[in-house]
Amino acid sequence: MTPYKRIEPYLTAVKKPARYTGGEVNSVIKDPRSVKLRAAFCFPDTYEIGMSHLGLQILYDVMNRIPDVWCERAFAPWEDMRALMMRKKIPLYALESGDALSDFDVLAFTLQYELSYTNVLSMLDLAGLPLRSAEREESHPLVIAGGPCAFHPEPLADFIDLFTVGEGEEVTAELMELFIRAKEDKLSRRETLIQASRIAGVYVPSLYQITYNHDGTLASITPTDGAPAVVKKRIVRDLDSAPYPERPISPSTEVVHDRVMLELFRGCARGCRFCQAGHIARPVREKDPKTLYRQAVDAVNATGSGEIGLVSLSTSDYTGLEALCEALVPWCAPRRVSLSLPSLRADSFSPQLLEKAGQVRKSGLTFAPEAGSARLRDVINKNLKENDLLSACATAFAGGWSGVKLYFMLGLPTETDDDLREIAGLCSRVYQLWRQVVPDRGRGVRLTASASCFVPKPHTPFQWEPMAPPDELLRRAGVVRDAIRKQVTFHWHEPNASYLECALSRGDRRVGAVLERAYRMGCRMDGWSECFSLERWRGAFASEGLDPDFYALRRRETDEVLPWSHISCGVSPEHLKREREKAYNAEPSLDCRSGCENCGIACGTEGAKCS
Repeated sequence: MTPYKRIEPYLTAVKKPARYTGGEVNSVIKDPRSVKLRAAFCFPDTYEIGMSHLGLQILYDVMNRIPDVWCERAFAPWEDMRALMMRKKIPLYALESGDALSDFDVLAFTLQYELSYTNVLSMLDLAGLPLRSAEREESHPLVIAGGPCAFHPEPLADFIDLFTVGEGEEVTAELMELFIRAKEDKLSRRETLIQASRIAGVYVPSLYQITYNHDGTLASITPTDGAPAVVKKRIVRDLDSAPYPERPISPSTEVVHDRVMLELFRGCARGCRFCQAGHIARPVREKDPKTLYRQAVDAVNATGSGEIGLVSLSTSDYTGLEALCEALVPWCAPRRVSLSLPSLRADSFSPQLLEKAGQVRKSGLTFAPEAGSARLRDVINKNLKENDLLSACATAFAGGWSGVKLYFMLGLPTETDDDLREIAGLCSRVYQLWRQVVPDRGRGVRLTASASCFVPKPHTPFQWEPMAPPDELLRRAGVVRDAIRKQVTFHWHEPNASYLECALSRGDRRVGAVLERAYRMGCRMDGWSECFSLERWRGAFASEGLDPDFYALRRRETDEVLPWSHISCGVSPEHLKREREKAYNAEPSLDCRSGCENCGIACGTEGAKCS
């Protein structure tokens, strides 16, 4: 009897049992006897988070296109389900077959955010597998991982057999083919991993020796067994021909983003100095509007979805957006399919775009000035003028939009209290603009300012900077709160979770022991406020003789060996240093469409489009 059949009679005792049943429209079912390799795509968070992730749909499709591979899905169960499985001694299973994860050949985790790390350990533990790679035997599945956090993988290095760095479509297929050959040739785990390390974009932690200085900083990262000194990320050059799911899985229960996701382009030309995503995703590569139209129509027809989300790091920067909307709106409107346009830039927002979006659905608009003052926006290279933001808001108000959200960050390098008070001033000017543009006050306005905590991330110009301490971030939130007018709703993120995120993202391999200790102490689902406990995490760090301040609050020297120095996103360290220097001079840089700043990425290759 499969684990699912064993747990099925008890599912009415847990919240949202549809998370655990599978059977969704367009999920892939194969005969396990007809395939040579079984893989499970493991998302270390709940079903409704994981099924909102486009990468899951893409890589699930990539693997299942290979005739000899069957890829299934597994998600981290919520605490009630986890407790039930532990009590009944039922292992974690895959949704498609209901089989135990321990029966698979490969477990493939996606690492989207650092606070999911203990969920990775929880899923391995629920599967009945040793947590540490060195303790697994030949019969155990290979555990691999990719996603944004694979660009700074060391805290998980002791638990993951190999990481894929960069975009996964091509390297995932290459790895599946290698694993099939290794299984047929009866290669050992170590021999398989050594061969995998020769595939571009693959990092095998066990093939690298780490040494430390007396002060706790890294001394060296040395490859062995022919592994590369620097692992360079994989880039999919031609998105029009890249795999894309024609029949995405349609969730069987409510998820966070219940819509068809249409990826317009990858990369970002802007060069915001705080943004890890913008640096690790370079260069910009766009899809043709005709490709996107076909993919949208196919996906809606296959799922019956009532919404299409246009996905990118900056949707309004897509050069084919007007042409795509011209084609999609007449198709969507009679079918009552809405078109959502997230990730808009105020300086590339136009009345024409607003008109196209308004033909389908009027909803709140979101802009991200990130900082209140022009000086601080120059420090972070936001390249956004206040007049551009006000013009975009005026266009929205005149077009019938009554809700605007503005996103800011607290704790940015060189930030002062005057910069913080400028957040309130900018919001006030937006409110006054609404009063001028909309004479009919009966319509009302919803203005929201939201502030997150700046986390200095690897592979950005601010990777050497310290994070502001949590108490200081709370004080800065208070400065904004006290200055903001009553017509504006102000929310700020609790800083303790951001502090832990920073410590983990900048952590070295020794932090792996902290992760295991924290998991054993009950740390799971740390991305959920009701589960998060900084006190437990501090206890875990102390138990392993480490201080999270060392990772989160310490300024790094630019010649220091960083825990991610052997992982390359393609942007050169020299470029990051130049951008850091310009930040301290409040000197903006050109975006990629206006001129090249010689970041080091190979953007002139056929298929790349940076302008």
